[in-house]
Amino acid sequence: MTLAGSGAPRAGPATEPKGSTTMAGNDLGGLLGGLLGGGGQQGGVASGGGGAVLGALLGALMNKNGGNNPLGGLLEGLTKAGLTDQTQSWVGSGENQPVTGEQVRQAVPDDALRQAAEQAGVSPERAADQIAQVLPGTVDKLTPDGRMPTESLEEIIRKQGL
Repeated sequence: MTLAGSGAPRAGPATEPKGSTTMAGNDLGGLLGGLLGGGGQQGGVASGGGGAVLGALLGALMNKNGGNNPLGGLLEGLTKAGLTDQTQSWVGSGENQPVTGEQVRQAVPDDALRQAAEQAGVSPERAADQIAQVLPGTVDKLTPDGRMPTESLEEIIRKQGL
């Protein structure tokens, strides 16, 4: 009986980091799917696909960087990749400039994109394309004051009633 009890705890911690990433990604994906409200541009991809992949990516970035607001880290990576005008258009007022899947692939750490794609069941290229479709509108909705919020991403989404 003691052996069976010791086997379960040993399996839990070994899978915990991946499970926590998956859980964070799934939670963020669900929240982002609600935020996007079906406004995706490619039927099947719509909010569920793009929101889920973006949520999985943000969950992977959160675990990788140890922060509770991976959105800032993602935008910083995009800015470093030369997409300052795009990211500023999403955070600021005015029309949101588009970003391509290729630009997302260049700006996001490969391991984080692969992890998000795996969780969503798509290729990394497809994941980057889906993220590119939903990212401008998502960032715009998460930054209504025209500046990057400091609270956790989940708190931002819940505070806005999304």
